[in-house]
Amino acid sequence: MAKNREFKQDRQSTGFLKKLYLTPAQRRRLLKWALYSLILLVLSVVQDVILCRVHVFGATTDLVPCGIFLVCLLESSDGGCVFALIASTLYLFSGTAPGPYCIVFIVGLSVVITAFRYGYLQSTFGAALLCCAAEVLLYELLIFAIGLFLGLTDLSRIGVFALTGGLTLIAIPVLYPVLLSVKKIGGDPWKE
Repeated sequence: MAKNREFKQDRQSTGFLKKLYLTPAQRRRLLKWALYSLILLVLSVVQDVILCRVHVFGATTDLVPCGIFLVCLLESSDGGCVFALIASTLYLFSGTAPGPYCIVFIVGLSVVITAFRYGYLQSTFGAALLCCAAEVLLYELLIFAIGLFLGLTDLSRIGVFALTGGLTLIAIPVLYPVLLSVKKIGGDPWKE
């Protein structure tokens, strides 16, 4: 009877993340990048299910590249551009991307504009808005140029592409605070 009242240790629970031997800071960074991916997935679903049915003079929004551009602008050029490469490749395989050249355009614009922002502009909402607007409009212009070169569109549709870029710019003030709050989760990796 004395054995029933003996002290018993708690059972050791081994979860999936405990087996990876990650530090708490690494877990927070992993959570941050997973949330970025989840937000882009939600943007893709909203674009493909809801906003594809809303047309303003033949134009609609292009939310996924806008989200990728904002993530790159918020993160440093090394981590953000790797994310841009992976996210743009997944965007291509989602079936809604205009073509394989969108990977080059998204990653290239992300690298150039992010380097420009970190080199010459301050980390403010205005700078992010300006840089993301430039990226979105340049992206739409490049997509139009490739479509024109391949014979998929004609010169009279340049207004539709410009309007698509303008409609996408409306999403930036909505997406920026959400992505900024996600950015704060992991902290700075090189804070010494």
